[in-house]
Order: sequence, then C-alpha cells, then structure tokens
Amino acid sequence: MGQEMTLAQHGHPDKYSTRARDWGGLVALLPLGLTIFFLSLIGQVASGTPWTVSWAWVPSLGVTFSFYVDGLALLMALLVSGIGTLIFLYGGTYLAGDSGLSRFFVIISIFMIAMVGLVTAGNLLTLFLFWELTSISSYLLIGYKHKTSEARDAALQALLVTGGGGLALLAGLVLLGSVGGSYEVPALLANAGSVQAHPLYGAILLLILAGAFTKSAQFPFHFWLPGAMAAPTPVSAYLHSATMVKAGVYLLARLSPVLGDTAWWTVSLVTVGAATMIVGAWIAWQQHDLKRILAYSTVSGLGTLVMLIGVGTEVALKAAMVFLLVHSLYKAALFMVAGSVDHATHSRDVRDLGGLARAMPYTAAAAALAALSMAGMIPFLGFVSKELLYEATLEAPQWATALTALAVASNVFNVVAAGLAAYKPFAGARTAVGEHAHEGGWQLVVGPLLLASLGLAAGFLLTSVGNGIIQPAVSAVAGAPVAIKLYLWHGVNTMLILSIITLALGALVYVGRDRLLTLTAALPTGERWGPTAIYNASLDGLKTGARGLTMQVQNGQLRRYVQIVLATTTVVLLWGLWRGNLWPTLNAGVGVRLHEATLAVMMIFAALVAVSVRSRLAAVVGLGVVGLGVTLIFAFFSAPDLAMTQFAIETLTVLLFVFVLYRLPRFATLTAPGERMADALVAGGLGLVMALLVLIGVAQPHPGELATFFAESSYLQANGRNVVNVILVDFRSLDTLGEITVLGIAAIGVYTLMKLIMESAPQAAGVKGGATRGSKAKPSSPGQPQGKSGQAKSGGSARARKGQSAAAPVKERQVKERQVKERQVKEG
Repeated sequence: MGQEMTLAQHGHPDKYSTRARDWGGLVALLPLGLTIFFLSLIGQVASGTPWTVSWAWVPSLGVTFSFYVDGLALLMALLVSGIGTLIFLYGGTYLAGDSGLSRFFVIISIFMIAMVGLVTAGNLLTLFLFWELTSISSYLLIGYKHKTSEARDAALQALLVTGGGGLALLAGLVLLGSVGGSYEVPALLANAGSVQAHPLYGAILLLILAGAFTKSAQFPFHFWLPGAMAAPTPVSAYLHSATMVKAGVYLLARLSPVLGDTAWWTVSLVTVGAATMIVGAWIAWQQHDLKRILAYSTVSGLGTLVMLIGVGTEVALKAAMVFLLVHSLYKAALFMVAGSVDHATHSRDVRDLGGLARAMPYTAAAAALAALSMAGMIPFLGFVSKELLYEATLEAPQWATALTALAVASNVFNVVAAGLAAYKPFAGARTAVGEHAHEGGWQLVVGPLLLASLGLAAGFLLTSVGNGIIQPAVSAVAGAPVAIKLYLWHGVNTMLILSIITLALGALVYVGRDRLLTLTAALPTGERWGPTAIYNASLDGLKTGARGLTMQVQNGQLRRYVQIVLATTTVVLLWGLWRGNLWPTLNAGVGVRLHEATLAVMMIFAALVAVSVRSRLAAVVGLGVVGLGVTLIFAFFSAPDLAMTQFAIETLTVLLFVFVLYRLPRFATLTAPGERMADALVAGGLGLVMALLVLIGVAQPHPGELATFFAESSYLQANGRNVVNVILVDFRSLDTLGEITVLGIAAIGVYTLMKLIMESAPQAAGVKGGATRGSKAKPSSPGQPQGKSGQAKSGGSARARKGQSAAAPVKERQVKERQVKERQVKEG
C-alpha cells in the first residue's frame, strides 16, 4: 500500500508548505474563471443556441480550430472546471512540502486545459489533438512519483492502453470526416444518415469504439484504471473519477446522433457497458485499499454510462446525463476524503481504520453525504439517478430483464463500496493508526464538503438542474430537442421497490462481508488468464519480438542495412506499380542496333564476372568494363560531357582499387549460400524495378519547354555555349556547390588521416627497430599493428609482445618476426 508522505502529512508545515497553499489558491483562479464563464452560458445554451467560435487552422485540409458548446459540452466543461478549482486548492495543501509541487501544478493545468478543449472542440481533429494531450499529461501525472517503479509501470500501462486506443480513434475520426463530408461537429450531426448508410460505417464504429473503450476503462481494458491509483490522490480524484475517464463516455454521447440507433451500436455498447458495470462492482467490494475500492466502483459507473448510451431511449439518455453529473460529484468527494484519511493516518487499509469521526468531523460529514448519494438515498440526486437507471433498464427495447438484474446487482455491491469508503473509517472505536489523526486544513475539507453538499442540494433543486443543465445535455445526445422533467418522488412503483431491495441487500452484504470474502476466496480471480495477465504477456512478447527483430535488422552489419533498405524500396515500388497498373508497354517497332546489343551483353557479362570471381583484381576489371560500357553509351547517345566525366571517374576508381588491393586480405567466404541467394534476389529485384521505371519514363511524353528555355538562356544569361555545363554551374549552382562542399570535406578528412599516419609511422618504425631518439626512423610495414601511442606493439614491452604472440596464429607470427629481423639487419 503506497503511502503519499509529505511534510504536511507529518504535521510540520513550514514556509514552503504555506507558500504551496498560496500557490494552490492562485493557480485555482484559472479553473475558477473558466467555471464562471461556462456558468454564464447556461441561459444561452438552455434556450437552444450553442456557443461557437472558430479560427482557420489548416484551410487546405478543411481543419479549423473551432469550439462548440452545446448542452453536453457545457455539462462536461462545468464538471472539469468546477471540480478542477477545488482540486487545485486541495492539491496545494495535500502535496505541501513535496519538491515536485510546481511540476504538479504545471502538468495538471495542462491537463485541465486539454480536457476543456476536448469537450468543447467543434472539429474532430481539434478534438483528437486535445484527446492525445490528456493522455500525455495523465501519463506524467500518474508517474508523478517517478522514482518508484510502481508509478512508472502504472503510467506506462495507462499510456499504452489509452495511446493504442487513440491511434485507432485517429483512423476512425479521419474516416468519419471523409465519409461525413466535414470534420466540423455541427455539420456531422446534421449528416448522420449518410454516415450510417456508408459501407465504411462498420470500420468507423469499430475504430471509434476502440478509442472510447480504452479511454473510459471499459472491459476488457478496465485494468489500467485501478493501476493508475499509484498517482497522488488529487490526480485520482480529478482524472480518474470526474474528468479524463469520462472522455470516452463523452465521445460516445457526442457521436450518438451520428453513429447511434443501429444494431451494431446498441449491441456493442450495451454488452460492453453491462459487463464493465458488473465486473467493476463485483471487484470493488472485495478490496481493502480505499483508493482501489473507489477505482473499481468508478469502473462500474463508467460501464453504467456506456450501457445507458447504448440503450439510447429518452429515459436512458436522461438517466445517463443525471448519473454523469452525480457520479462526478460524489466520486471526486470520496476520493478527496480517502486522501484526507491517508493524510491523517498514513494508511488507506479499511481493516486498520476506524473511529475517525471525532478527530475529523468535517471530513466525516463530507464522506457521509457523498456515500449516501452514491448509495442512492432519498433526497440526494443519487436517488433520482438510480430511479432513472432502473426505469431505463425496465423499458429497454431489448434484454430488459437481464439489464435490470445486472443493474440491481452492481448497485448492491456499490452500496457496500460506499459503506467501506465512508462508514468503516469513521465509525466505531478509534484504531491505533488514527491515534494522532486530525483535520488537515480547510483546503482539504472545502472540496469534498462542497461537492457532497451539491449532491444533496441538487435533489431539492431538480427543476433548475433539469431545465438548466440536464435537458440541454439530453437534447444534444439525442440529436433533437427533448423535454424532460425530474421528480424526487414518483410514488410507490417498481423503481422504488428495486431501490429499497438494493439498499437492503447492500446492507446485508456489508454486514456479512467477511464471511463472503472467505467464500469467494476459492473462486478464480483471473490473475492467470484475465486482462491484466494478457497485458503483461503481450508486453513481454512485444519486448521479446523487438529484441529479436533488432538483432536481425540492426545487427551492426552494413550489408544487412543496405539489403533491408533496397528490399523495402523494391517492394514498395512494385506495389505502387501494381496498384496503379503502371506497367510499361514495350514497342515492338523499336530496334536495337548490333553495337548497342553487343555493348549490353558485354556489360552484363562483366557484371556477372565482378560478383562471381574470387580475385579482387578480376572483380575490379569487371567493374571497370561496366563503367566503360556506360561511357560508350553516353558517347553513342550524343552526351560527350557525360562520357568524359564517366571515363575519368572509372579510370580513377580502377586505379584507386588497384593501389589498395595489396593491402587487403584475400577473399574469404563470409556468408552462407542462402544469404548470397537473398542478396542476388534483392539486387535482381531492384534492377528489374529500375528498368521498369526507366521504360515508364521513356514512354511518357516529354514537354520541350525546359529544353527550349535552357537553349535560349544559356548564352544570353550565363554567357555559355555548352548548355550542360551552364545548367550545372549556373542554373544548378547551389546543387553543384553542395557536391563540391562534400568533396572538399572528404578531401580534408583524407588529408588529415594521411598526415596522422605519416607522423606516427616513423615513431613506430624507430621503436620497432630499436633506434634511439636521434636515429633515423623508417615507416613500419603496412601490416604492422599500432598501439595506442602510435608505437609498434612489437617494439614495446615483453609483456605486449607476449600478448601479441599469443593472440596471433603461429605461422603469421613467425612470418612477421622474420620480416622484423630482416629489416633490423638492413638498418644496421
């Protein structure tokens, strides 16, 4: 159980702690200002007029930096900015004394801005930009304690899961914008029919669901959210209960008018949402860590939201929006309560906690209010939410009985989770861990108290909440104006009876929890075959595969790198030719003259000789014949400048090769026959592709404007009669200058190396021959190895000679020793 130890937790706030609180209040002004701004939009949005603003970003691609605030966006923006204000106040005190507090405020501010941008984005690509920014900033926040492996692993896990879903989402949004004819959200909402009728609808839906399910921790991707509890409590309260994890839910609600109301949509969301709802609730009541209890119950709540959006009826959408609001209020409050308990006792284990109500009365009151709303007690807004949930499942077009049963079961376990989080730590006698517990300051109390009280106040202000916030949000998700009414009391009906059953069963399970844990201990937990195990196995497999691929592809051999590059180029070019049906058509009427055919055969034969003989001299001769053949081709086709240049290059190349041949060892077979066959296939394939490209280029009509321009301008503008030279020197002067610069740098490097060798060779020869400092020294033999100091190893100490003799083969060592003795005799 990781403890979040700071100076404030020890009860010793210093100047830094006080300064941290001040900074927390100062930074909180940013979300507070945004909250006030969005509150001012309630009247405009409730009247049916969204707030919009737009700037051109990439006009050529139809991308605008636009914002669109309707009822759904307004609800989410108020949650993000309002809860963010309280989190900033809470975090400044909670992390007081932490050396990374400034970094925390910077990153969480970036996250808050990204989240506001995500929910108010009016363009799909703008939405995706903010979507990825939330993933990156959440990665940094989860890994805030980056010195611990637990935080690093949890941050990486969250990034890999949500980042992988983000890649799928990008593809889905691009397809959606292409099919829908626009990336603007209002335009897409007005063009839903064409998207659902398109053949790519299935692919679009699958890709977008992948992004939404991973972001909102839907089964089987739910495992990353409890792991993210390695983050500090302010991060968990903000990101993993109220804001970021609801980004996927928001995306589904936003695109419901475009992608919803189809069999694929309904089956996918209802199935996955219901599974997540019951799995999260089942695991939550079995946990002992406060944050993990709240994390798994959050998973259950996210599944409930996805299921309700999938059902898609008017009642279901109303239940979803009410639950979205109340869940954020009570869950953020409970997370902050858990942090305050940890702050006071340095423990989050419910088995060790108890009796904190007298020491922490305000925190206990906030916990009680939030837990009652979570359990669905009247008159809290949570009661209205639970009633609407049961009404939505009972009236569901499909699987009404099964969905209702699952909803009741998940709510029973969530009642137990609420009791564990809010009743167990504060009731009964005080335990040893809470002996010195106390309130941590008003900044740690005001947030949970205010949020929990809002859950109670909203139950009495249902008309204002419904008309000002819930109704515009439901209308936005439904894609049409919807008139709703929220009631605290509907009389005695089926939903009320189910609520009473839920509370009664929840109380029974809470009382008999220890016995039930003993019974469930024998059940399989899924650690060997569950999603977490699959993730770990996949990550290990990815590392193993990457290691094997690296050993094959990046093995340090230049020939392998060249082979891969050329093979990839060949495959890509052939694929392009095949996809574009660009195969050249050979003209049977084009004749080849005898001397041209003879030259081609000669070059082919010389190339085969160069790659097959075992003599370097013969290979160099073969290469020279190929080069001279190219020279003749230039001469035959009226390119004398190119012919002279090619002739000079080939002559110098052959001479340089011959000069260094005697310094190189004999040919050795370094590759297996299979590798040489692969080399031959790559070389032959690339040659075939290049031949095809040449034939395609020759077959294309060539406009003569450039030829006319250069012919007319070479003498008049550049005062040159040789058009080719003028093009190279004047019209392509920068290109030629770059080539000359490269050659100059290479020449300087060669000169430097030669000078170093010439300076070190006399010293090596003098030491090797036993010459004194004033004696004449001669260069050492080319094959003589040099030491680090530039002296020949054989002229060094006996120990060095002994090491060299032991390392070299016997015959080679004897030959070298004989050469040294002969040279010493000649030198006197």
